[in-house]
Amino acid sequence: INGGGLNSLSLCSNSTVMAWGYNINGQLGLGDTTKRLSPVEVHGPENVGFLTGITALASGGDALAGVSHSLALKNDSTVWTWGWNHYGQLGTGDTISENVPVQVSNLTGIIAIAGGGFHSYALKSDSTVWAWGRNYHGELGTGDTISNNTPVQVHGPGNVGFLTGIIAIASGGWGHSYALKSDGTVWSWGQNFYGQLGVGDTTDRHSPT
Repeated sequence: INGGGLNSLSLCSNSTVMAWGYNINGQLGLGDTTKRLSPVEVHGPENVGFLTGITALASGGDALAGVSHSLALKNDSTVWTWGWNHYGQLGTGDTISENVPVQVSNLTGIIAIAGGGFHSYALKSDSTVWAWGRNYHGELGTGDTISNNTPVQVHGPGNVGFLTGIIAIASGGWGHSYALKSDGTVWSWGQNFYGQLGVGDTTDRHSPT
């Protein structure tokens, strides 16, 4: 199960997805923007049939702003997204919101996904991390604050090279991200107004620390 900004998702044992709740951004993936008070099955790409072969779910968004987006990882290691896309958080190369699942551009070999407030990211089988969407606080980990509507690779500490050796990822609700390395250390980047990066200060980081 997974909770979005104002919606909920459930992965069923037959690899389909059920959704319910607020739907103004199409975040339920039903081909419309009508809220649902009980679970309904997420539709397939181009609103044909239903979404199948799913192995993991994630959500992003901001409940206070009433916006959210949804992500699904398929058994072929591709990522599918739907919902609000104002900052390119669907990773489709544009900023057009979608009310049914669409495939994230040029992204394969994925083993885990995560959704932030207005960004998304994925862990590849080669232990690298890829991110897309809003980047106002450096939450994409690319060493800058330039937003991207297609996946870009997260840079390494000190903005040198790329982040590698990652075995798990997670994201905070507004604009920060986390990664667990194979050596048991935790790395964070993005917004740090309340010290949520755990680095001893309240300064944003634009690359993993």
